[in-house]
Amino acid sequence: MLVFVDEAGDIGFKFSKGSSRLLVVTIVLFEEQEEAKNCDTRIDLLRNELQLPRRFEFHFNQNSPEIRKAFLQAVVPYNFFYFAIVIDKEKFNLTARTPTAEAFYRYARSLVFESAKPYLSDAIVTIDGSGGRDFKRNLQHDLKKRINRPLAKVRYIKMIKVQDSEGNNLIQLADMICGAINRSFSGKPDAPDYRKIIAPREISVQLIPK
Repeated sequence: MLVFVDEAGDIGFKFSKGSSRLLVVTIVLFEEQEEAKNCDTRIDLLRNELQLPRRFEFHFNQNSPEIRKAFLQAVVPYNFFYFAIVIDKEKFNLTARTPTAEAFYRYARSLVFESAKPYLSDAIVTIDGSGGRDFKRNLQHDLKKRINRPLAKVRYIKMIKVQDSEGNNLIQLADMICGAINRSFSGKPDAPDYRKIIAPREISVQLIPK
């Protein structure tokens, strides 16, 4: 089982200085490695179809609406599923559990994995490390400890890796899914367009607080 993780937004609470209102944490899950490989290959082929450079990175915020839609339409036939936690930070009350940015991020990431637990078994988890590699590496063991409870009959997470999205098509998939979810809460004219394409792959998207 392969799991890919990405986020949209930031972990800051200084809204007057540009912090995002939302933090979206998304995981994309493939039960079969062969299906993940096929999806990876399809993303490579899409670059050729769109006449994009071989190392072009699919990144929701940086891509045009046409590329976003082409990407999501290309991957949706593959057998993956996604889960997301959407935290409205303007309504979220910081507590003793989340007094710092690192603690808040740790909390948000553990929430999305908790929601996916019924589907997890010996998962190899890959986290996007671009832009904050050391910070995320320091949180790997904490996540594994939180999710793999002592004496549990199932080992939910087998391994956690940090890789940069530039060289990993399936982290780029997680980015595009996460971006589509984030956009769906934006109120912009195209807000529902992208998430509608990938709706068949959605298991759970939770808004906190409701």
